[in-house]
Amino acid sequence: MAPARTLAEALAAEVLVLDGGLSNQLEAQGCDLRDALWSARLLADGPEQIVAAHTAYVRAGARVLITAGYQASFEGFARRGIGRTETARLIGLGVELARAAGEEAAEQVWVAGSVGPYGAVLADGSEYRGRYGLTVAELERFHRPRIEALAAAAPDVLALETVPDVDEAEALLRAAEGCGVPVWLSYTVAGERTRAGQPLVEAFAAAAESDQVIAVGVNCCEPRDAGRAVEIAAGATGKPVVVYPNSGEEWDARARSWRGSGSFDPGRMRAWTAAGARLLGGCCRVGPDRIAALAAALGPTTSGPADR
Repeated sequence: MAPARTLAEALAAEVLVLDGGLSNQLEAQGCDLRDALWSARLLADGPEQIVAAHTAYVRAGARVLITAGYQASFEGFARRGIGRTETARLIGLGVELARAAGEEAAEQVWVAGSVGPYGAVLADGSEYRGRYGLTVAELERFHRPRIEALAAAAPDVLALETVPDVDEAEALLRAAEGCGVPVWLSYTVAGERTRAGQPLVEAFAAAAESDQVIAVGVNCCEPRDAGRAVEIAAGATGKPVVVYPNSGEEWDARARSWRGSGSFDPGRMRAWTAAGARLLGGCCRVGPDRIAALAAALGPTTSGPADR
């Protein structure tokens, strides 16, 4: 294996394949995720299942693994009777589990520590609306302990993901400032706006001047919305773009089920790389088979910065 590189260094030279949806792979392994903690519950109850899910994506060709901390929070674990010290350990454990899965890869695998939005912790679909009625300062106070616990485990990057609202993006970036770990910022979007309705040009501008932000983009959106978002993200920031849409099905928070049919097409992602995407994968309902198809569709993807 070649000498280890930072993720930022790798993005200057090549396109990297992300993993897919962790929850759907865990369910395929027989895990019951009907819990407010969702996949984060298995940090306490089934860490071996998380390693197995990450490993399935490594074998499919993923070079970046996102940890199981999307819905992990001190408040959420406290509702299960788990104290702050143990919660911090569990949040950091997600990084260790992803590292363990990456060890079997022939190429370097990077670990992204997942920091989901406040709405995810509510477990009611609020991350697809934003506008929780909290101030930026209140959101920053909520996210800071989670980010500190995750950063202490030394992931390669923090994935500030599925962000529905510019206010929450500002809070997350403030909370991550000075943590010693680079971040990517990815919004969940509808058309050319955040889920809360702000234009994406304005939303991405929030990260344009931050050296800590090594990539910007979108995730957990419909594939049809991702291509234009990649163009806007690249144009607004000049940074590498991260894009990992869901399958194209729609989540019904009330029924807690998915509706519609999938439209995730790995073949369209070559066009996204031409527009500036450097981290590509899948979110909800995108499994190892689709990630393997994505890796095959991208093929050799090395390119220098001047080619972007």
